[in-house]
Amino acid sequence: MSAITFQKLKDRQEKISMVTCYDYSSAKIAVNSSVDALLVGDSLATLVYGYPTTIPATLEMMVLHTGAVVRGAPNKFVIADMPFLSYRKGLFHAMTCVEKLTQAGAQAIKLEGAEGNLELIQHIVESGIPVMGHLGMTPQSVNKFGGFCVQGKDEVLATKIIEQALSLERVGCFSLVLECIPAQLTQQITQKLSIPTIGIGAGLYADGQILVFHDLLGFDAKFNPKFLKKYLDAHSLILTALEQYHEAVKSGTFPSTAESY
Repeated sequence: MSAITFQKLKDRQEKISMVTCYDYSSAKIAVNSSVDALLVGDSLATLVYGYPTTIPATLEMMVLHTGAVVRGAPNKFVIADMPFLSYRKGLFHAMTCVEKLTQAGAQAIKLEGAEGNLELIQHIVESGIPVMGHLGMTPQSVNKFGGFCVQGKDEVLATKIIEQALSLERVGCFSLVLECIPAQLTQQITQKLSIPTIGIGAGLYADGQILVFHDLLGFDAKFNPKFLKKYLDAHSLILTALEQYHEAVKSGTFPSTAESY
């Protein structure tokens, strides 16, 4: 899989599957799956470190976790998020961040939004690094949006997102994440773009889908947004295993002679 393969899959009308991944152990599982690509998302700030938003994710965090995922899944196409404000401090700083993420093993980077980013994206692409765009509910702008909410519901905002999508394609993005926008808007964008769209909470018309590793596996029993489908109840399975271990230790049945040297 590569950035070029993304385009080939769209051209063949074959859907693209992606998941986020944040650590070596998870990557070692994901590498044996048929999932097309892994995203080291800045959502690690919430999923791994317990922050309420992605804003506290730092470049150092992203580099560390990107390296871990690449070592766990060396044969997967790995994309890394540019963290909050890392690409808004001038060209030199932004390219230094891109350099560190790619040196950690990322084969592409993703950044949020179009306004104010187009020249930088074009420069990154012309420097030989594939860029994935991200529009709609961009989590780094959560304070601007006043919370996590669906974007593009009215005609004015929908038109703006369409225009931004076209501009991201024009400056060289190889694909585009659409997050939490109406399905019909996703359909319009997907039809207008030649590059593939990847949806999360954006309905069935995108060229591909991405879900958070922990979410699709059901780690958080209380997190149940409309767009999420859980393919496992990991919360219950892990809790049951921990209780069984606890009882075995208390009763003296673990370790047995079979687990003793």
